[in-house]
Amino acid sequence: MASSGDSGGGKQRSDEEWRAVLSPEQFRILRRKGTELPGTGEYNKFYGDGVYNCAGCGTPLYKSTTKFDSGCGWPAFFEGLPGAINRTPDPDGRRVEITCAACGGHLGHVFKGEGFKTPTDERHCVNSVSIKFTPAS
Repeated sequence: MASSGDSGGGKQRSDEEWRAVLSPEQFRILRRKGTELPGTGEYNKFYGDGVYNCAGCGTPLYKSTTKFDSGCGWPAFFEGLPGAINRTPDPDGRRVEITCAACGGHLGHVFKGEGFKTPTDERHCVNSVSIKFTPAS
């Protein structure tokens, strides 16, 4: 169970606990920083109206109005919900990893300055396995 005083909003779990609630593929991506193959994700070409939540802990991460077709092979968003996503430069300095601020689950990477005509000129390249869509009511 969650320990008090952790930095993950009370949604931290041991690997054993994560394995009990995630599929093997979700565990590989969310907890081991894996990547799904491009063009294979459930939400790559999906554009329903609603919210995308963390597949690990259920925290709302992205509004569907921020999703766009970047052609990269993964769901792309131009911004996350305020405070929902942490950014950490990869050790090699080439990319910036994005994780769920609540549970630390790996979402993908964020890229800036690629010239997309979005309000932020950012592309949050997110694994479909890392998110779950909830339709607007």
